[in-house]
Amino acid sequence: MTYLDYAETDLNNLDAYWTAKEIQQQPLVWEKALANLIANKTQIDAFLKPILAIKNLRIIFTGAGTSAFVGTSIVPAVSASLGLRVEAIATTDLVSNPREFFQADVPTLLVSFARSGNSPESVATVDYADALLKECYQLAVTCNADGELFKRCSGKNKFALLMPEETNDVGFAMTSSFSSMMLTALYLFCPTDDFRQKLQHSIFATESLINSHNTALKAVALKKYQRVIYLGSGVFRGLAQEGALKLLELTDGVAVSSFDSPLGFRHGPKAIVNNQTLVMLFVSNNPHTRKYDLELLKELQADQEVGQIVVVSAQHDSQLIADESVVLQGMEKAQDIFLLLPYIVCAQIYAFQHALAIGNTPDHPSSSGTINRVVQGVHIHVL
Repeated sequence: MTYLDYAETDLNNLDAYWTAKEIQQQPLVWEKALANLIANKTQIDAFLKPILAIKNLRIIFTGAGTSAFVGTSIVPAVSASLGLRVEAIATTDLVSNPREFFQADVPTLLVSFARSGNSPESVATVDYADALLKECYQLAVTCNADGELFKRCSGKNKFALLMPEETNDVGFAMTSSFSSMMLTALYLFCPTDDFRQKLQHSIFATESLINSHNTALKAVALKKYQRVIYLGSGVFRGLAQEGALKLLELTDGVAVSSFDSPLGFRHGPKAIVNNQTLVMLFVSNNPHTRKYDLELLKELQADQEVGQIVVVSAQHDSQLIADESVVLQGMEKAQDIFLLLPYIVCAQIYAFQHALAIGNTPDHPSSSGTINRVVQGVHIHVL
């Protein structure tokens, strides 16, 4: 069996087996995640529908690190879909400043995302919310049935939703866990009658991306750019943040990464660009938004300062003249929320290939051992 064009033996020698497998398996895992949601739809609806009907409801998406970026990515789409007050606030912010973020008199649905569910902040956020909010509802979306978060989110006004077993990534970096939790949140909070059909298009596009663009992304990674910037508008800004973290994690900080929106990037952050900089631009399918994305592409090309640009798009366009274009198959008319899945796989593949290019070990990338799969050293203090 091969993963990302590497034989299992080679991946084991590179300490990269799990990361490669967990990136490539995602289309199959998404099908399992959707089947899981459909199988549990009655119980999920019984919990969620009455809550979403509450007047003045506030929804907070939370998590730590990559788990937090699930919420950051989908907030714009969920806000538009539900017409409610929806925010993404990381557990790492909620725990340190709970009284500033929680509003006691506002009915709140706290949606916690977590791979292991054992991060101290994940558990503390559940407890702080119960203590500070007069009307609190909690939904946990997690990949680990043995985790503290899953155990605590059962009982009155709480619901724990478990992802398929394969999503509990063995590798250091969250890959299957991130995308599957994001898919789940979209299913729950951006409902559409043809969700299954649209997801199938995302699955096909992702499989085609893995088969058709892995080699090109590896070739870009072999150039070992010192700086990599991820840019995206709307839902893709949060995705850009996750892409930047993946590269930082898997290269053990050797490649310095950052993120922004295409418009925000012009307001100072563009100073980072030099000939050792790679820019990965996630292009929107929204006609209005896409204009701004392509304007920045033109500007970067005209500046002639950047080392290389990788454009990730669902549409062929005469303006998409870049050093490397990853154009998805069959997604020309897709909503941006269904581009989130293949787009993040593109970023994951690049981070994996960059790590190998510099001789790092993706499954255990922290050479010092000071960065852990589940954060350590955090002491939770009594309110």
